[in-house]
Amino acid sequence: MEKLWYQNYPAGSDTEIDTKKYRNLLDMFDKAVREHPDRPAYINMGQVLTFRKLEERSRAFAAYLQNELKLKAGERVALMMPNLLQYPISLFGILRAGLIAVNVNPLYTPRELEHQLQDSGAKAIVVVSNFASTLEKIVFNTEIKHVILTRMGDQLSFGKRTLVNFVVKYVKKLVPKYKLPHAVTFREVLSIGKQRQYVRPDLERDDLAMLQYTGGTTGVAKGAMLSHGNLIASVMQCAWIAIPFIGDRSRQRKAILPLPLYHIFAVSVNCLLFIELGVTAVLITNPRDIDGLVKEMKKHRFVAFTGVNTLFNALLNNENFKEVDFSALKLSVGGGMAVQQAIATRWHELTGSNIIEGYGLTECSPLVAASNVNSLVHDGSIGSPVPNTDVRIVTEAGENAPLGESGELWVKGEQVMKGYWQRPEATAEVLKDGWLATGDIVTMNEKGVMRIVDRKKDMILVSGFNVYPNEIEDVVMLNYKVAEVVAVGIPHPVSGETIKIFVVKKDPGLTKEELKAHCRQHLTGYKVPKEIEFRDELPKSNVGKILRRVLRDEEINKRMKN
Repeated sequence: MEKLWYQNYPAGSDTEIDTKKYRNLLDMFDKAVREHPDRPAYINMGQVLTFRKLEERSRAFAAYLQNELKLKAGERVALMMPNLLQYPISLFGILRAGLIAVNVNPLYTPRELEHQLQDSGAKAIVVVSNFASTLEKIVFNTEIKHVILTRMGDQLSFGKRTLVNFVVKYVKKLVPKYKLPHAVTFREVLSIGKQRQYVRPDLERDDLAMLQYTGGTTGVAKGAMLSHGNLIASVMQCAWIAIPFIGDRSRQRKAILPLPLYHIFAVSVNCLLFIELGVTAVLITNPRDIDGLVKEMKKHRFVAFTGVNTLFNALLNNENFKEVDFSALKLSVGGGMAVQQAIATRWHELTGSNIIEGYGLTECSPLVAASNVNSLVHDGSIGSPVPNTDVRIVTEAGENAPLGESGELWVKGEQVMKGYWQRPEATAEVLKDGWLATGDIVTMNEKGVMRIVDRKKDMILVSGFNVYPNEIEDVVMLNYKVAEVVAVGIPHPVSGETIKIFVVKKDPGLTKEELKAHCRQHLTGYKVPKEIEFRDELPKSNVGKILRRVLRDEEINKRMKN
């Protein structure tokens, strides 16, 4: 297929990028430290961690893993914490020890946590004490032999640390002792580790860096095997997008990072990319506290902000958000889910920054495509494939779809995972002769710009017509009285499926009749929702994705009982 999307690249740029710039992530990290050792790498709760301090503490952490825990290259270490300074210290410590990081959602239930630890075979885990009780319930059913416990304020100054740890202990009523194997505190690890010799491992691009687990909303969570080369390629592709907006490494810049680093979008963009670019990352520990997030944003002149659709929406609906200084903001990136056009428009009108929508998935480390970097108007597309990435749009018959027609997106590139951890059959289902079958249905126009029409499994079939939920949701969100919406297909004895929407009101006066009339103005008859249910809130994952299938399953179960 002719690479039509090259015309969307910035003027004068190469169509290919140098993904071989580093042999491993350690080389990338070392270069960043050499270039700006005294520049702040991370800020959290007002505490600054410079690149030099990050290097010293991650080296001590790595030395502890090598010497005290005797972990060998290729063994796995789990990370279970929100956005704290301890996260980058631990992550780079794990990588610098030649080990494989396993990111774990700290809000997992015991069942979910047990599965991920068992599946990964992790030998050690770093966990915030707030969540240690969850680990305690299942740890002896896993291969975990060592637990490193940290408190929320462990990397803060003495006064801040004492206050934060006291508040957390008081509010959460933490039990100070847990039945955990060989538990040691994070501060002890760094204290002992800095007295031990660190040996830098010899790592190649194909060596694994992370096991990044899929969301698990469509079956058993699987660990995507991401190599050093996979992640370096993704960082270089992200940098290609970011640099025209935020400039080179010579200037000190800040980015606000509310998305949890255990998610692939955040760890690749918010952690690894900004280390490569020398950007100071302001870590937000609790992004669900919108008032607290806005308060933190007011403290900084920031050039970049990353979020998901629901977070952009929540900020725009916060009265104090308009008081934030957006004069330095050049780069707004949306990922993880489709950014709705109405929200993108409001964001641009308030901040002056257009949301660049990145499309990706865990299996691609994660970037596959992005909006045209020269675009000033959000058009609802996911843009074009990023450099060093090939795509196919495949019909159900296995043929390339003509331009303008929909099909499943297949991807080939250096960012594509090596496979699923210890799941050869599942790997074979999605990796086909080097191509990754994404499960997402897209179209591509004559300019090479792609548009997601939805997940294969989410498509609604009404009387033989395909209906894509994203289209319905975008139309509903054009009504200014709507705060959030999700559309699902419900089994129907006549039409096969019918469309139901779940809506959170922005204006309490909104009625079902009014909303249906609005939909009829913008949608063909068979696309107009037949059922509407108002709710106070919609179920979401911990990274802010609305869980469409949860609502659909609720509806199906309710109707089966009736």
